[in-house]
Amino acid sequence: MHEMVKGGNVGLASLSEDVGSVMMSLSWGSPTGEGDADVSVLLLTADGKVRSDGDFYFYNNPVAADGSVQLLGKAPTADGSEDRITFDLTAIPAGVEQIVVAASRYESARFSELQDLRLTLADGSGESLLRFSIDDPGEVSALLFGEFYRRGGDWKFRAIGQGYESGLAGVATDFGVDIDDDAETDAAETDVAETDVAETYVEAAAGADSASAVPAPQAVSAIPAQPSSPAVESVPEAGGDAGVEAAPRPARPRTAKKKVTLPKVAKKSLAENDSWRVARLFPASALKSDHERETRATSVLLSVMAQVPEFGRRLTAAFGAPVGRMETFTEVTLPNGESPRRPDGVIRVERAGKLWTALVETKTNGNPLKPDQVQAYTDIAARRGYEAVITLSNDVELEGSPLVEVKLDGRRKHKVALWHLSWAEVAHQAQLLIRHEGVGNAAHAWLLQELLHYLQHENSGCHGFQNMGRAWVPVRNAIDAETLCQGDPRAVEVVESWERLVRQVCLRLGGELGEKVLPVQRAKRGTDPASRRAALADRLCVDGRLDAELRIEGTPGVLALCADLRTGKLRTSIEIAAPDQGYPLTWAKRLVRRLAEAPADLHVETLLEGQAGGPRGTLERLRPEPADILPKNGAQITGFRLSLFRGMGNTRGTAESGFIRSVDESVDRFHAGVVVHLDGRSARARRPVDA
Repeated sequence: MHEMVKGGNVGLASLSEDVGSVMMSLSWGSPTGEGDADVSVLLLTADGKVRSDGDFYFYNNPVAADGSVQLLGKAPTADGSEDRITFDLTAIPAGVEQIVVAASRYESARFSELQDLRLTLADGSGESLLRFSIDDPGEVSALLFGEFYRRGGDWKFRAIGQGYESGLAGVATDFGVDIDDDAETDAAETDVAETDVAETYVEAAAGADSASAVPAPQAVSAIPAQPSSPAVESVPEAGGDAGVEAAPRPARPRTAKKKVTLPKVAKKSLAENDSWRVARLFPASALKSDHERETRATSVLLSVMAQVPEFGRRLTAAFGAPVGRMETFTEVTLPNGESPRRPDGVIRVERAGKLWTALVETKTNGNPLKPDQVQAYTDIAARRGYEAVITLSNDVELEGSPLVEVKLDGRRKHKVALWHLSWAEVAHQAQLLIRHEGVGNAAHAWLLQELLHYLQHENSGCHGFQNMGRAWVPVRNAIDAETLCQGDPRAVEVVESWERLVRQVCLRLGGELGEKVLPVQRAKRGTDPASRRAALADRLCVDGRLDAELRIEGTPGVLALCADLRTGKLRTSIEIAAPDQGYPLTWAKRLVRRLAEAPADLHVETLLEGQAGGPRGTLERLRPEPADILPKNGAQITGFRLSLFRGMGNTRGTAESGFIRSVDESVDRFHAGVVVHLDGRSARARRPVDA
């Protein structure tokens, strides 16, 4: 991999032959795992300015109409997150000479608070080409990571690493994006207004802290800059003016193009009675065998991908597929000596006369992927010049722990990328499009709804991760008998299953809310995933607990989840900080009022500075006497912890008495009963956006 230094440049053609479509990743971490930033891309002409506001791609305009640029959103890492962007450089308009990639933080956050800032670039096959690390970004709220630029008909890349004190608005202004003079008034409204666009087919509003944006180009509306910051030093050949003006964080720019979503509340049925069932495009009730489920699921998914461009592109862009005409196939026979192979499906994308091809191997129910089968498809793909093999199952792949190990022939010049997609991720993306972001027309929305109904049908076998594995019951029994020892490999298996379950909970909840929901991993920077899981397994052996934290966009704290295998209890909780001003009794009364509709068995605990715990009680007891939650010795209150408890299932799966179902129900009950009533959440959920 080519290591870049600040100001350095390199020709992409010198790094790989497959640079027509590339994927860039911007990543960062923080000591708490909660630091975040938002990426943006600007297409510039030779004079260093955008041709129009539509050349500015950011959280509310993530996809170019021609597919040349697509912001794919965030993926969690060990101590932060990674933002991915795909560029189809063959589709970049001729008048564009530079492509600038930036990131910005919001409010008072600065890049100096983040760690391990880096940019990586991979070619169309997924092979890493270059890396650029930024060691000292400075006290800035926006950062230019790098740029692509044309030279002699080829694309080159330059590492910039230049900071802006003026945030996203300053970056946009500096490169020629128009700023509305009267947008400041709108900002106050849109900062708290996040509509449920499923109520009507209205324009979507999304913020810098939201991943649910409508993928359509539009004019940008931002807060005007206020002149107060020093100029940023110039960058050679980078384009754009050197001087920048300071600005507060821009408002949520609103899109002008309407998208089609489906209403959450179904229309009144015309059925004569409840026994009548709505006719479905993809019936699942007659499926009887695993082979039938795999065949039907593959055909249903691939057909919808080909017919709904927004959906197909979203699933394949992460695998390095270009933007182009997509066709999908099933029951394909490929020669393989004396025994031809039949992959479950094939995806082909044509762009400028070139074909990108991926073989698809599908599993449903709890059936695992077979290493020898995947290896055979990888070998066939390499011989035939295909770009990728995509595996699809209910399992969730973890960082540093691939589901299938394959051997690649190093003598072959052509490289085949192996990717995994879980059915939970498929359902997540479909849910985001039809409930929150919208698609091009009503027919596409209906197709996605039919796909989602099929995936959620009890007979489809596409329900996502649904079994804690063979080690679950023995580990629970050993913890109960106090015979589980540190270093037991079964504990590591349970920790991995727990991590898969937590990631699936994030996908499901994020799809329902239309918000980013990410697992928080509090580990030291650079910690190897295997070492981190081994340490968590040792803690499980000592404490008998599995812990996880979920970061839900727009909530005032982190949702904590604890499964105590000794007591058989699940605890969901959130900590909220005490207000900066006012009196403790006022805080207690206000908190109880905000939780008027919360469950009566909600536990409220006061957090005290320098002390392990403070007064606590159930909401039912505190409602008539909020002062009971205050410390009697006058200790300083730092915050409050809100918790709900329930018994956890005693079996490993998703049955009525299963552990996985109990976790899902606990998270859902806590979010719906507690989190939505806290500041920053209920207002956004209820207030509509102007159509």
